[in-house]
Amino acid sequence: MKEILYGHMSRIVAIALISFGILFTPIAVVAQTIKVTVDLSEQRMVVQRLGVVVGDWPVSTARAGKVTPVGSFQPQFMKREHYSSLYNNAPMPYSIFFKGNYAIHGTTQIKSLGRPASAGCVRLHPDHAAQLFAMVRDAGMGDTMIRIQR
Repeated sequence: MKEILYGHMSRIVAIALISFGILFTPIAVVAQTIKVTVDLSEQRMVVQRLGVVVGDWPVSTARAGKVTPVGSFQPQFMKREHYSSLYNNAPMPYSIFFKGNYAIHGTTQIKSLGRPASAGCVRLHPDHAAQLFAMVRDAGMGDTMIRIQR
């Protein structure tokens, strides 16, 4: 009887482990579809899709006296055409908001890219912002991770 019980239990455990692996493996893979890494010291953004670098671009982050938040974030919402409610209706095309009023977005101040110049957002060339926006839209905000590091 003991052998039958153990044999039955091991089959249940095996089925459970197989089911767990099948159910949760795709989530782990999908969760890393788009990975955006912003390096504040280098003023650069590297974008990976499924582990392959698809973008390596200059950015502008917080100037002296301002802060760009550091950490890992997921996009909260996206807006193709946005205008700042905090900074004189400044255009923020292809906005990907990741923490409150902080966003990755295109800028008209292209000459400032590569050095700190923003009030805290991550500014990109509008062409790069459009590319990133499309990638995140296609992959989904839940499948995108934004990491900002010093």
